[in-house]
Amino acid sequence: MASSKEYLDFILEQLSVLEEITYRSMMGEYILYYRGKIIGGIYDDRLLVKPVKSAVSLMPDAARELPYEGAKEMLLVDNVDSKEFFAELFNAMYDELTATKKKK
Repeated sequence: MASSKEYLDFILEQLSVLEEITYRSMMGEYILYYRGKIIGGIYDDRLLVKPVKSAVSLMPDAARELPYEGAKEMLLVDNVDSKEFFAELFNAMYDELTATKKKK
């Protein structure tokens, strides 16, 4: 099942307190970037983020789910109604994320 544009729009609105949020559509799903780094994505209308230490610390009871068959586990963000939580989560995670490789 692909993610809906409506869910993407809802998540982007929740992330509107942050600057430099971008996304890329990929096979019916959406990869989310924060200040140029991949932070997670929307898969089957679920917001999943990379399981870095700060994310695990802020969401110790978060379910670990697969975005798609054969992928690494990610953390399910179920507190999608709080813009303040998103700001805290994404800012905490940023320094732990690896830089996106530039295409040649």
